[in-house]
Amino acid sequence: EVTARDREDGDASSEEPGQGQREEALMAELSELVQEVVKSSSWWERHGVDICIITLSFLLLPAGFLCLRSAHAIPFLAGIVILGVVHHTLTVKGSHLASHNALTESKSWGKAWAVFFIELCTAFTAEQATYNHVKMHHGYTNVIGLGDSSTWKLPFLNRYVYMFIAPLAVPVITPLVALHLLRNVKLKTALRTVCFMLLGLYSHYWILLHVSGFRSAWSALLCMLVTRSLLAHPYTHVNIFQHIGLPMFAADRKPKRIQLMSLGVLNLPRNALLEWSFGHSLISCHVEHHLFPGLSDNMCLKIKPIVSQYLRKKQLPYNEDSYVSRLRLFLQKYEELMVHAPPITELVGIQ
Repeated sequence: EVTARDREDGDASSEEPGQGQREEALMAELSELVQEVVKSSSWWERHGVDICIITLSFLLLPAGFLCLRSAHAIPFLAGIVILGVVHHTLTVKGSHLASHNALTESKSWGKAWAVFFIELCTAFTAEQATYNHVKMHHGYTNVIGLGDSSTWKLPFLNRYVYMFIAPLAVPVITPLVALHLLRNVKLKTALRTVCFMLLGLYSHYWILLHVSGFRSAWSALLCMLVTRSLLAHPYTHVNIFQHIGLPMFAADRKPKRIQLMSLGVLNLPRNALLEWSFGHSLISCHVEHHLFPGLSDNMCLKIKPIVSQYLRKKQLPYNEDSYVSRLRLFLQKYEELMVHAPPITELVGIQ
């Protein structure tokens, strides 16, 4: 459902009182429209569709591992593709929904799913993933020094290495970063995280040896790297395309929530493969997701017409661009967008 956290506005000391009140009223009005849709939606629409996609992905795992037993190229490559797509569906879509507690209406089950998808499947730490993504990135979208996507910037790499070679290292970097972040959590949590990370990685390795028939450790590890990095390029690109290059704000001069999200978030076009693997909320409904992060992927898609029409009616930005267009922009302006510090945006009212 649309909760208070979805409607919560930040402070904006540079705003005029009347302007701030107007933006709060706009957010409240939009929230009421969305709440009506949520209340009229069935459990299947709110959670069932996305749970079904994740369940189907689990059911495809045996076929993927068995295809890798083949000595022929086509079924072997089919196994690589199946396992790669399933891996990203579980680790990106599953982890993202779980971090927002959008898979279930139970908080206890939500926490359990977060540990399962983020730690066991993704080899990351659930607490730090939830804090960095939900509390910081969503709470301070495009606010410099807080939620400005700076963790995705590697200024020591040139544009072609960053865009086309570095993503291949994501499966290796992810658990290393997780281990580094464990110093910020309690010992009990750290031990749980390490155990689940090792269990997930070793299970993948063991199945490749004993089910898929790999004869050496190196070949199994190489297969793990290939499948886990199959969609790492679009995953990396999507995470920078949808925020970096859009208006940036100082913490003491950020606008209210509805304007912050409409200015600092961008939607990409519908894409069957990426929306199956990453979810609507990370591709074509990212604006809707940032405005109402507690909603599932399917619900974000359902409210998309309402949100887009409302923002345009109120003359607020509704950013959309194509994948190719954003890729071309980042290659042309890599130094400006990914190396140098972004300029702070100054706003004067709603245009």
